[in-house]
Amino acid sequence: MGCEATLDDLCQKVWNGERITGAEAVELYDLPLQQLGALADRRRRLAKADDYEGQGNDIVTYIVDRNINYTNVCNVYCKFCAFWRTEKQDDSYVITLDEIDKKIDETVALGGTQILMQGGHHPKLDKQWYLDLLSHIRAKFPQINIHAFSPSEFIHFRDVFDEPLETLIRDFRDAGLGSIPGGGGEILVDEVRNRIAPLKAMSDDWLEVMAIAHKLDMATTATMMFGHVENIEHRVEHLGRVRRQQDETGGFTAFIAWTFQAENTKLKAPTVGANEYLRMQALSRIYLDNVPNIQSSWVTQGLEIGQVALKYGANDLGSIMIEENVVSEAGTTFCMGVADMQRLIEGMGYTARQRDNWYRLVDGQAAAA
Repeated sequence: MGCEATLDDLCQKVWNGERITGAEAVELYDLPLQQLGALADRRRRLAKADDYEGQGNDIVTYIVDRNINYTNVCNVYCKFCAFWRTEKQDDSYVITLDEIDKKIDETVALGGTQILMQGGHHPKLDKQWYLDLLSHIRAKFPQINIHAFSPSEFIHFRDVFDEPLETLIRDFRDAGLGSIPGGGGEILVDEVRNRIAPLKAMSDDWLEVMAIAHKLDMATTATMMFGHVENIEHRVEHLGRVRRQQDETGGFTAFIAWTFQAENTKLKAPTVGANEYLRMQALSRIYLDNVPNIQSSWVTQGLEIGQVALKYGANDLGSIMIEENVVSEAGTTFCMGVADMQRLIEGMGYTARQRDNWYRLVDGQAAAA
């Protein structure tokens, strides 16, 4: 295991698959990177040992989907975001049904099984607009899962439409919504959220949306955007809140962390590099002992670090990302097709398999993109 003598007991605890405390997580964070990675890889193997008929240790998954941003109009003005526009700006937009049909047709042609649909907090779109959009997609593309509307969007809907969250989430589900992404998580510590996005949903709001979704038997993901104004204690508090929620409701299918991308944003903060990204992902695998899947963020880190992250606790390489508009506005423009995804996974000694949103393996072979 390679730990220093003073950490031997803690390292053995991790190696054995036991739950660690927040204080222990902070202590682990200072381990040499390769040693922390080895512990995370051990925890990945323990977590996946019984998956896919016992082949989980050898399988790394990916999904073919498309990120569709239905509008860039937003009234919360997050300092870390370069994507949002006001209604008056010339490049603001709201997607049309014809445009979304074309995007989903292209996704299906590439073997896609899902769209990830998120947008800004548009102050004038009404509830029926969203329900009609969902119903249209479900009717025309019944084979596509709609993974859409982050918790912060649902809090926006609650406030604008003046309806209870459970009513909204149920109505959206009945119209075609299949699952909810973890966007807008950032750091689930209000002290941090008030500094980077004071008009956005706070931590309890984000968690309430997820708890209701889980109650309604909807799967969701959890995320973290780090490397800006927070510290390691804030990050561990974030992980702790996700873990407690998972203990209570069990609906998180995966956890995805990525680093703050600074270009074209108003948030002035030092960004962090690959070393700290790998360190945080490894710690996430160890601490989140009840979240089955950890996804590598190649979109922000690049293909090579995304690949290396498979040895730091990740068992999933995420999406080929046919389209991505948010982090690309902040200066990150990495691209990947199915052949690239398979090459990176197999290059690390794993078997590459396509999955759906629920981490079920997809039969057949996606078209190379």
